Amino acid sequence: MLENLPVRSLSLDGITVEGFSRAGVQTYWRLPELKLGFDLGAHPWSFMTTANWFLTHVHIDHMAALPVYVARRRMMKMEPPTIHVPAYALEDLRRILMLFQKLDRCRMACNLVPLEPGQEVQLSREHVVTSHRMEHTVPAMGFIVWDRRMKLKDEFSGLPGNQIRDLKLSGIEITKEVRSPMVAYTGDTSPAGLDSNPDFFEAKILITEMSFFRQAHKRSKVHRFGHMHLDDFIERADRFKNKYVLCGHASTRYTDEEIIRIFQKKMPASLAEKIRLWL
Repeated sequence: MLENLPVRSLSLDGITVEGFSRAGVQTYWRLPELKLGFDLGAHPWSFMTTANWFLTHVHIDHMAALPVYVARRRMMKMEPPTIHVPAYALEDLRRILMLFQKLDRCRMACNLVPLEPGQEVQLSREHVVTSHRMEHTVPAMGFIVWDRRMKLKDEFSGLPGNQIRDLKLSGIEITKEVRSPMVAYTGDTSPAGLDSNPDFFEAKILITEMSFFRQAHKRSKVHRFGHMHLDDFIERADRFKNKYVLCGHASTRYTDEEIIRIFQKKMPASLAEKIRLWL
């Protein structure tokens, strides 16, 4: 297998999370079992088989590899991918692809789907993705992958099987849809993006950003540029009901060693045991 970009991988209760994220450099995540990915700041060769992508926003470190990915799929004679993009950027992204098509003389075949916060995308009978507004320096979205099941309505619980069958045959709706948040991904956001979307705190796996760590990096400035500080997590420690919190997108101002040292010194144990620093 060709290796052209770093990929970290972690298996969490049957869900594999793969990718890499560094602020201002490149961000790309993939959930292979769910057959989808988030952001295209770069594109490892091994990610090419995933045909369904969701872009949070159009900063260059989150979307620069869009034409690379589309061209590679065509080069390898794969079906055109589906890429869900912020609706406001749809025509500009299409124009970018057409310019590359002109320069490269290779047809940029893909299905660009405009998405607004508050919409949802059906992945399968079992899974649906919802989009949510985040707070960044450009319009940005986060996403939640939900597991959905049909369960017997409470009023029919305890009835024998033959009665339930007869009710169903008579046309009565005996089931209801029950959703649970599996994976949530914020992309780039200030804490306001999390605070206004409480379901992100409930997802089994939360993938988010922790861009700044030093006390000297004032949170007011960090927030103004649409990012989060270690102290934002400490302040909200009791809100994270997630089983796993994956934190990437660290600023290039830090070495991995400095990040780990500050994290271990300041993060309360109750939250630290949930967090995986993506370095």
